[in-house]
Amino acid sequence: MNPKPISNSRLTLLRKLHQKKYRQQEQLFLVEGGRAVEQIIKNDQLSIQELFFDAAQNYWKQAQWKTAAVTIDFSSVEASNFAEISDTDNPQGVVALCGMPAELPPEQMADQTGLVLATDAIQDPGNLGTIIRTASWFGVKGLLSGKGTVDLFHPKVVRSTAGATGTVPHANVELKEALSIFEKKGWQIVLLDSSSESIPLKEVKRQEKTLIIVGNEANGIDQSLVGSDRLKARIASPRKGGNVESLNAAIATSIALYALG
Repeated sequence: MNPKPISNSRLTLLRKLHQKKYRQQEQLFLVEGGRAVEQIIKNDQLSIQELFFDAAQNYWKQAQWKTAAVTIDFSSVEASNFAEISDTDNPQGVVALCGMPAELPPEQMADQTGLVLATDAIQDPGNLGTIIRTASWFGVKGLLSGKGTVDLFHPKVVRSTAGATGTVPHANVELKEALSIFEKKGWQIVLLDSSSESIPLKEVKRQEKTLIIVGNEANGIDQSLVGSDRLKARIASPRKGGNVESLNAAIATSIALYALG
């Protein structure tokens, strides 16, 4: 079965979803690329409203897409228009229109045990996408997206998750208030911090309820989030006087999740 041509109204919507205000208004976002779309279909965590194929690439003729088209509506888009809705220089031929998953309130997130991750003003979409992907890999129970953090459904963030978007429950929060909720429910708070007064991460004893905070790429964690009952932990280099000032935020998060997971 061949896909129907995309409607003008649908094409207008897809163009608008590159802007955060329209994503929030419509509660919709885009996932682009064959592997990413295949992964979200496999995960079955997101509501996929429709698939859109570049008419010039004939992706829908491949076996896996024929199977997907049995249960998901799909349309074709002329190559020139597909380039407009794509967020890449070389469009990968398929885009999924997805509904945003509902947020999990911090009060409910804190009722669990395990690891929770909080981001304090992470601004690079690639970093945040990698953080989400890694959090999903390690089975993190929730992600608290603090103010100043890039939109979780920004196209570059979604692309960097490699299909993991929607697999980690999330909440957009004021971190000071959210951390208080977690502390009242017995959570250990660990702040990734490279300063000399921080203890080495390997000395942190993982508790049943542990929340890790990763800070802004340039400025680290906001001082308003530091508290006497919160552990500041650094990832110590095995070399003295290393050649770099600090680790990339996504790499640091990956190490911390591995160490405390």
